[in-house]
Amino acid sequence: MWTVPEAEDKVVSLETGIKDERLKLVTEGCDPIQKDVKRGSKNIVGEVSKTPNAIQTLDKTISNLEMELATARAMQESIINGSPISDDLKIPESSGKRKYLMVVGINTAFSSRKRRDSVRATWMPQGEERKKLEEEKGVVMRFVIGHSATSGGILDRAIEAEDRKHGDILRLEHVEGYLELSAKTKTYFATAAALWDADFYVKVDDDVHVNIATLGATLARHRSKPRVYIGCMKSGPVLAQKGVRYHEPEYWKFGEEGNKYFRHATGQLYAISKDLASYISINQHVLHKYANEDVSLGSWFIGLDVDHIDDRRLCCGTTDCEWKAQAGNICVASFDWTCSGICRSVDRMKDVHRRCGEGKNALRTATF
Repeated sequence: MWTVPEAEDKVVSLETGIKDERLKLVTEGCDPIQKDVKRGSKNIVGEVSKTPNAIQTLDKTISNLEMELATARAMQESIINGSPISDDLKIPESSGKRKYLMVVGINTAFSSRKRRDSVRATWMPQGEERKKLEEEKGVVMRFVIGHSATSGGILDRAIEAEDRKHGDILRLEHVEGYLELSAKTKTYFATAAALWDADFYVKVDDDVHVNIATLGATLARHRSKPRVYIGCMKSGPVLAQKGVRYHEPEYWKFGEEGNKYFRHATGQLYAISKDLASYISINQHVLHKYANEDVSLGSWFIGLDVDHIDDRRLCCGTTDCEWKAQAGNICVASFDWTCSGICRSVDRMKDVHRRCGEGKNALRTATF
């Protein structure tokens, strides 16, 4: 292409004018290109810093969708096969359903009325205070118990009367028994996930002291992560000898005698995220139950992409929790390892609460 000379002169003069104008802007510190470069570099750095959080959020969203898809498929199979749809498989209405931070299930038995009362008198809020905790903080707390072998008998009637008085008991479709703890754990998570849409589901024994505000703050830090399993991780020996406590009838599955279990959370207190509770609910009929409930839970997550979080504040001793509280490092849960709970918890719960508790105002001022 060729250019008419007159037009070329005009182009040259126009370019000269632009250069002069840009030179003037540079001398005044207002170069638009430099400004754009600086602004662009800041934006890039800002976006890069947000990337890990964005990936975690996306990962959790995908995980939730996968669980909902699995639930829908299970419902479809039930319809095709002509079998009734379990209440645990029904997808709850997403619109208008309250979202909670955590559901705390306190495992208890028919014979543990005094233990429940010791918990009510210390770390479990009562009446309107407990309802306010649910509404304002998103924290649900219930004692968890099934039914007796003779449904409607004196044991069941006593629990029903206790629930009418306190309103803090969750009844499960489960027959109580020490050897049925693994089955009870499955039923609890499935039931809790169906009743409350929460980020986390916690199981704790009724002879353990818990600081609820500290527990909530601990779990809230892991909110953006999918498939979280939190507790004091351990790997104890597989006990093949009959008659000993924690005997493992299926010891041969774990290799040679003297081997240890895979890593799993100790049974006094642990928490799992929503998608893991949904996984248990959907697959509860095919999940294998070992003799020990904490081992069973750990086995259900083997082969899954689960983040095991070992937090030793979930298993403080009743002697060291006091000086840790004085140092500002408040424990989430405290108990005696020798008793697998607080020894003589009915008599000692108030003393442990006085020495190791987070304070009366902790829950009221907590933000999760």
